[in-house]
Amino acid sequence: MNLTTALWELLIPFIGTAAGASSVFFLKTAARPATEKLIAGFASGVMTAASIWSLIIPSLELCEGQSVKCFIPVLGMLSGVILLLLVNQCADWYLTKAACRKSKSFKQTAMVIFAVTLHNIPEGMVVGVVLASAMSSGSKPAAASATALALGIAIQNLPEGAIISMPLKAAGRSKTRSFLIGTLSGAVEPFFGILTLLLTGMTLSVLPFLLAFAAGAMIYVVVGELIPKAGSDGKTGLLTIGFMTGFILMLVLDVMM
Repeated sequence: MNLTTALWELLIPFIGTAAGASSVFFLKTAARPATEKLIAGFASGVMTAASIWSLIIPSLELCEGQSVKCFIPVLGMLSGVILLLLVNQCADWYLTKAACRKSKSFKQTAMVIFAVTLHNIPEGMVVGVVLASAMSSGSKPAAASATALALGIAIQNLPEGAIISMPLKAAGRSKTRSFLIGTLSGAVEPFFGILTLLLTGMTLSVLPFLLAFAAGAMIYVVVGELIPKAGSDGKTGLLTIGFMTGFILMLVLDVMM
């Protein structure tokens, strides 16, 4: 895999967000709850499997021969989780303060936009790290795994673009403006993906840490955001089916490739 191909693949998740945001032009209401559960479960399964096979295991393999083999991967994962946790706490504090000066609808809209934009950052980093790993190894299986991950995240981004653009349209914004705001929420993914890719290419010595860091950030998004939100009503059947479908799909791709 060359740099040009990697840069194009970094756009795949962003295209998913844009496609979801475009729903304002042809849908009258947002996706049904059952559909959202399946998509959230599928995305969680893909991201969990990718964290294991595309990030944690390669990180451990790159540390082979070192005296404390698991120290760097463990440190990386903890760093990813802690950073996302701190950022989320700071965001909640800021938006709570903003609610004192703004209307309730402002807070709700801002919370949704900020939450989606925030968790798009580690997703972009994850794709960037996996692509960097594929470029450094030069293997076709690694490249195929990176493409599968980018597609999985793009599928997960479809409803995310919609949950921003659809409420904005319902609140009186124009379809074009709602679409642009929903699309821009995904613009952080290729930006941070490119940044991560370039930094990793400059210093491959930190690749084990970055792989584990991305895994920790991705696991936080799955456990801290996707699954709790989709299962908040206590009905987890469709969520579980979606999760196992995504997980098994990544397993099959890993074995076949």
